[in-house]
Amino acid sequence: MENATARKGNSTEVRAAIAAERRELADLFDSLSAEQWNERSLCGGWRVREVAAHMSMGFRLSLPATLGELVKARGNLHRMTDRVARRDAAAHSPTALTAFLRDNAHHPWTPPVGGLAAALGHDVVHGLDITVALGLDRRVPEDRLRILLDQIRPSSLKFFGADLDAVRLCAEDLDWSYGSGSAVFGAAQDLLLLAYGRKLPDGRLRGEPSSRFTRPADET
Repeated sequence: MENATARKGNSTEVRAAIAAERRELADLFDSLSAEQWNERSLCGGWRVREVAAHMSMGFRLSLPATLGELVKARGNLHRMTDRVARRDAAAHSPTALTAFLRDNAHHPWTPPVGGLAAALGHDVVHGLDITVALGLDRRVPEDRLRILLDQIRPSSLKFFGADLDAVRLCAEDLDWSYGSGSAVFGAAQDLLLLAYGRKLPDGRLRGEPSSRFTRPADET
């Protein structure tokens, strides 16, 4: 059984990873052009600016405000987050959205389920939603990827709507695989996106089932 010291060490590691990820993404956001802020992301229906706005929602909205927004959305979490992201993307400049992320590098926010690892996943995956869609060659550090890859479970796949039935994900840059069936090969961070229900631009995956996880050209 894991002892308290080990749990504290693990928590410290994940908190440090979260802070580093937020700072690095803020630095990257600083480099984006006005055109890139308006490009599509991998999040359906969201541009880069909506994703960036969503990433800082947990820092900016108090619990009562969040519950109020959920009531307005008639209890539908996805409807609520979509409406808030669109509203805040329109209300705040790219400079402000970037500052929200950087200034809250150590903010203790976590999603309703999943704790610190889920908070790291939120930052990493939404960061990839932006960088992969824009064709930017940002590599998520291995230690952060391994924390998230180790968290993949059937329950998390179901939550994110990821259909990996009869598929085995095989990383080409790490000693890692998940599932059973026909192999899909790719970079570990791209395979992580599949586990979060994303579809990728053409050419990033190999293997017979890879077309299941590729976006049509008119969606890239």
